[in-house]
Amino acid sequence: MVDLKKIPVFGALNASDAEEVRPYLLPSRFRKKEAIFSEGDPSDWLYIVTKGKVKITKLSQGGREIILEIISPFDFFGGVAVMRGFPYPANAIAMEDSEVLKISRSNLMRVLDRFPNLMYCMAMNIGDRIKGSHEMLKNIAVEKVESRIASLLIKLADKTGIKTDGAIAIDMKLTKQDIAEMVGTTVETSIRTMSKFKKMGIVAEKAGRILIKNPDKLKSLCG
Repeated sequence: MVDLKKIPVFGALNASDAEEVRPYLLPSRFRKKEAIFSEGDPSDWLYIVTKGKVKITKLSQGGREIILEIISPFDFFGGVAVMRGFPYPANAIAMEDSEVLKISRSNLMRVLDRFPNLMYCMAMNIGDRIKGSHEMLKNIAVEKVESRIASLLIKLADKTGIKTDGAIAIDMKLTKQDIAEMVGTTVETSIRTMSKFKKMGIVAEKAGRILIKNPDKLKSLCG
């Protein structure tokens, strides 16, 4: 049973309030690469990741998939569409075998009416993430690929980084394809850039995870 206090959006609830909310949250599982929803689907559910990773994606005009955001455990997704009642504006796909809690739109509105402070927490969270998405899309438009990949690694390290052996490990498995899709470039360019970073002693890889060995140097490349 997931401790709802670990979920930031429910962090303001006391124990009894959290137990009142719990029956509305339904568990669900998705296999790696399984679509949770697709762009244009009715926004019937808000989702909260409890295990695994989920990517939020859109297709470019050229048909290339661009990752807008990676949702880690205890973050929610689908919130804007659900609260406003319009179709999901992007796709949500499990990056690995994942578990989520989901709450229907009608029950979410009931909970927000019962606990108005949750609305404030959700609005702040959504605002921060929209700002992050806008910054990422701006970087894709104006920054060089090297700067975009450096910024991405710094962002992921801030979000999921674990200090280990004098380095910062990004606590998720990322392929060169994932990196390419997140910065709007080709896999070949992603491979070349990461190889360059390794030769410079900025990053390394261990057990499929990226280690940032020199965060200051990486930040200097962000542009």
